[in-house]
Amino acid sequence: MRRHRLPPRSDWRDRARSLGFAYAEIAGEPYWDETACWEFTAAEVDLLDDATAELERLARAAAEHAIRHRRNATLGIPDAVWPLIVTSWERQEPSLYGRMDLRWDGSGAPKLLEYNADTPTSLYESAVVQWEWLTCAFPDADQFNSLHEALIAAWPRLHLPSPVHFTCVRGSAEDRGNVDYLRDTAIQAGLDAPFLHIDEIGWDGQRYLDLANREIRAAFKLYPWEGLLRDAFGAHIARASTRWIEPAWRLLLSGKGILALLWELFPDHPNLLPAFREPGRTGGAEIAKPLFGREGANITAPGWQTDGPYGAEGCVHQAWSPLPCVDDRYAVIGSWLIGGAPHGMGIREDATPITRDTSRFVPHFFRSSR
Repeated sequence: MRRHRLPPRSDWRDRARSLGFAYAEIAGEPYWDETACWEFTAAEVDLLDDATAELERLARAAAEHAIRHRRNATLGIPDAVWPLIVTSWERQEPSLYGRMDLRWDGSGAPKLLEYNADTPTSLYESAVVQWEWLTCAFPDADQFNSLHEALIAAWPRLHLPSPVHFTCVRGSAEDRGNVDYLRDTAIQAGLDAPFLHIDEIGWDGQRYLDLANREIRAAFKLYPWEGLLRDAFGAHIARASTRWIEPAWRLLLSGKGILALLWELFPDHPNLLPAFREPGRTGGAEIAKPLFGREGANITAPGWQTDGPYGAEGCVHQAWSPLPCVDDRYAVIGSWLIGGAPHGMGIREDATPITRDTSRFVPHFFRSSR
């Protein structure tokens, strides 16, 4: 695992535009960053693949335990929401995708930092943009990236009623870009996939409706479950027959409370870091993460603190394991699962140990032999 500095392609902005990559720059700064890349060996990729599969196995076991033993307090999930999650789990409603954020520097076991099991982003750049870069920069190399093909193959296995509506909030180029990409994979899989904004979803007393008054029988939402259930129309979810991607049971895994439950159930597992709902129990320095925080907001770590709107819901306290820092950049590995199986990764870097919404996406490659 090595970081290389590279000269960016002179036409990288034009290439981004040709790919429809509308958020290659954010607030005038590059988000897509090809001034560097990470090189792996095939053995290292296999290790990351195996660690991701193992963590998925643990996460599913922890979800089952949470359901059977009503551990919603540990996970920070209100009693009123719990029946919806239990029903979703017992129906075994399928998951499309998720992203595990891992701490790894090329030695020892990768460690789970958190599981973005509900609304992960950076999918388009992981699946498409860095692959296009690879074909130009290192055409004789490979990449841990079978995401596009896996997504197209996954949609039919979800057995969703048609059409499948796609939705997100207004105003975010990143959210819309990820949703449009997923719509494209669904269309390639043969699905009818109309788009509408989340605030355009209607309710007629029995069904969710789109702007043409068609029933929304299935919906992909890039909108967190905890937000959806706070919204006025979220109160109707249990009454409607709409199938949601991601399903409600993913709320078990998407909150940081799952980190504490995983450590309780699988203490000293090599892919886990000590984590507790209470502070001071990890045996060393800790990082405090809001149960439902996002984009590195409201994090407290040794020497670092970020602000934001989260934290009133409580925190998880995880052993502090700083990200590897090379060339003054801290790198986190986002390991992707499609249909519960590992299919690729993306790397984000920040000038601080906290990965934030201003972090940059950096591509990677691997070679079978040197």
